[in-house]
Amino acid sequence: MAGQGRAESAQEADKRWRILDAALGVFAEYGVHGTAVPPIARQAGVAVGTLYRYFASKEQLVNAVFRETKALLGERLLSGLDLSSGDVRRLFEQIWERLVGFAREEPAAFRFLEMQDHAGYLDASSRQQENTLLGPLRELIHAGQQNGVLNSGIRPEVAIALFWGGVVGLFKADKHGYLELAETDTRDAREACWRALAAPAVEQA
Repeated sequence: MAGQGRAESAQEADKRWRILDAALGVFAEYGVHGTAVPPIARQAGVAVGTLYRYFASKEQLVNAVFRETKALLGERLLSGLDLSSGDVRRLFEQIWERLVGFAREEPAAFRFLEMQDHAGYLDASSRQQENTLLGPLRELIHAGQQNGVLNSGIRPEVAIALFWGGVVGLFKADKHGYLELAETDTRDAREACWRALAAPAVEQA
């Protein structure tokens, strides 16, 4: 009986993962508001009633997808980084390259996270997940401003928006055919973003 229970638990976990994976793909392609539950269930290979057994509503499902995907992004961006090293330029470059790598390797996850309509349905737990990722970035920017490497006249939230928006804009333009994104383009954009955020004396050095 114990073995049977373990097998059932593994099956349940696999089914839940299939639902989350299917929802991520469908949400990324069609948006949250443009997506009904039945197409997600079909993509996951489960009945609609089965999906609702795991997630009581579409809002609960999209919040679960958001938290799982945001946690994956946080792991990819921050794992192994020594944010207290004081080498702000190096950390800036590493985080930029990791975000670019995530956008290339996990395009559905990247598109889903950068949708503009999240605010209307995110619950408190999802918002906390967002802050878990943004908190270390704010601290890094604040430290860089305190030691004179980053421009102290730019609020940390604005600096994050410029940094993040630079990467998002590149991949959005690539997806819609406005440019064919090359490796040199992402490096050039990274350097332009650094110059926009660096303290004037550092930018000129």
